[in-house]
Amino acid sequence: MFVISQKANIVIVGGGIFGCAIAYYYTRNYPGKKVLVLERNEICNAATSRAAALMTIVRSKKSYIPLSLETYQAVVQMEKQLGESLDMRMSGMMHLAASDARVEDLNVLLEIADQFRQPYEYLSSERAHSMSPWLKADEAMRIVFFPGEAYCDPYLLGTFFSRCARQQGAEILQSCAVKELIYRAGAVYGVKTSQGTIEADIVIDAAGAWANVLSMQTGTAIPMAPVRSQYWITEKADIFPVDGPMVLLPDAQAYARPEGGALLFGVREHQSLYASPDKLPDDISNFMFSDDKGMSDLAENGDRLARFFPHFYDTGIKYYMAGFSGYTPDGQLVMGKVPGVENFLLASGCCGAGIAVSGGVGLALAELASGNPSTFDLSDFDVSRFGKIDPFSTSWLERCAMSRSKKLSG
Repeated sequence: MFVISQKANIVIVGGGIFGCAIAYYYTRNYPGKKVLVLERNEICNAATSRAAALMTIVRSKKSYIPLSLETYQAVVQMEKQLGESLDMRMSGMMHLAASDARVEDLNVLLEIADQFRQPYEYLSSERAHSMSPWLKADEAMRIVFFPGEAYCDPYLLGTFFSRCARQQGAEILQSCAVKELIYRAGAVYGVKTSQGTIEADIVIDAAGAWANVLSMQTGTAIPMAPVRSQYWITEKADIFPVDGPMVLLPDAQAYARPEGGALLFGVREHQSLYASPDKLPDDISNFMFSDDKGMSDLAENGDRLARFFPHFYDTGIKYYMAGFSGYTPDGQLVMGKVPGVENFLLASGCCGAGIAVSGGVGLALAELASGNPSTFDLSDFDVSRFGKIDPFSTSWLERCAMSRSKKLSG
């Protein structure tokens, strides 16, 4: 049994990439404080390890971009601290637009790229095909390549955050389940866990898909829901170069990236699977996300994908991966202070972008937990922006799931 301190400055509930990133930044920037990360299973073993981990920088939601840029900086700093390489693949991101609407969207992205000084270049269909031989790009009306973007091993990035945080003094306790907040008179004073009670100056809810179960103990409804993200990995083939770029196909609502000589790709199904946070098992390692490994969803989207991936129907599928991401109706994060509840912060609603924005989320929450204003503008992420909601109701869950079903980006 762990010997748990009875008093901490900061308690972070959830040992996913958000929780570990917060611990990293807090211990780095505010040394000498007692920081505890509490994880009921193993760190980075739920949504984090199941992510496709596209480290997208240039997005239509500009509020995400500074957060993602911070993640790239954090990788460099942690590699130096640990003396190891994260082996982040700087493959670049290729965007194909094959309709007037998507060309218009891409033009907006280029304006955003200029605003944030992110490089890009136009590609011909022949050049795009030479970079990604699996790709049929002759129907594209515009193709743009962003060379500064990457993908990574999400579990490795999460453990880099945790290892650096430990070196800096954080305690990360696994197999320690948080059962209850210590909440009275409009303030949170700690947590009750499977290993005992811990008093804290600040408690941060970074519990991922389960975050609402905890926050609702204070009457705070987080405006997000657990929605399934899924992807597939093909058999290896010569048409899938190891050093190929990531590819976004918004006209097919699909994305793809290299995976060791194979292709990892995802599509958005018409009706995304969702779950109520209070009905999820404590451990999703054996959760049945799809009884047919998503093959019915692939069939639903196959023709749209085959338009750009002609070998789709004769390429073998070797692996299927699924997990729950926290989706919000507007595709924005939920993080920051909780109105009307003292000593309680949130880091939630990743909307499938959690790996990319993890550094910014970690820094922002560490700053808020220290009592300082955030470096970033967090106004788009306010917990109360949808008014009063019931995060367990079917209508709310369906509304959040629709956000993923309509998603065009990676």
